[in-house]
Amino acid sequence: MPAQVDQPQWLVQLGDDSMAVLEQEGYLRQPYTSAGRVPTAQGYRVFVDSAPVLERALARNAGLGWIGKNACVINKDAGSWFFLGEIYVDLPLPTDAEASAHCGTCTRCIDICPTQAIIAPNRIDARRCISYLTIELKGSIPEEFRKAIGNRIFGCDDCQLICPWNKFAKRFDEPDFRARNDLDRATLVELFAWTEEQFLQRTEGSAIRRTGYEGWLRNIAVALGNAPRSEETTAALESRREHASEIVREHVEWALART
Repeated sequence: MPAQVDQPQWLVQLGDDSMAVLEQEGYLRQPYTSAGRVPTAQGYRVFVDSAPVLERALARNAGLGWIGKNACVINKDAGSWFFLGEIYVDLPLPTDAEASAHCGTCTRCIDICPTQAIIAPNRIDARRCISYLTIELKGSIPEEFRKAIGNRIFGCDDCQLICPWNKFAKRFDEPDFRARNDLDRATLVELFAWTEEQFLQRTEGSAIRRTGYEGWLRNIAVALGNAPRSEETTAALESRREHASEIVREHVEWALART
């Protein structure tokens, strides 16, 4: 599912931070509090990727799905396009049967990974994963992975896009998850021109903020280096050649050197 060459490949949300939305809007609390199953305000705690909780193993053990070869939880009826949330309670609850795996002999997710980050079924080398490289990594992206990153500037979900089980996924039209600030139409050159103030303003409340402004420019420099060369892309890269950040300058020089 490639994007236009002059646009970033957005493979994650363009709207508000999913974790904050699910916690604040009460998607997890409501079924329990309305049923009177939580005795006091101190009797539970809600998590949506907001604490070191082994959520995939918990989801598997609760029968919600199996952990696929791409290390995502897969549900027969919903694929893997969903958020995991947990409620820790001080109530004795009946246990559920663990979900069985249904990937079979399929290896599509392993085969499609641009950086071969899925080194074995259910095993991910995070140091090779584009989501890690473009979101969590602070510092320089190893040169061996820059070409494979293509025009992805925030994450990668190729291993989910190719998964046959995601044909059963259904769109959830939560207004807070809709694209903001024309992020679904902006070009790489336009995004690269953002000032730090614009970046902070336009990513407020969004998970994109996690990259930081330096990481944002670093990622876009790599994407521009992988894009077809034009006067516009060259001028954009030249405009950041003297940037204060050594990391940004390094990735700009790499991009300009790709002729």
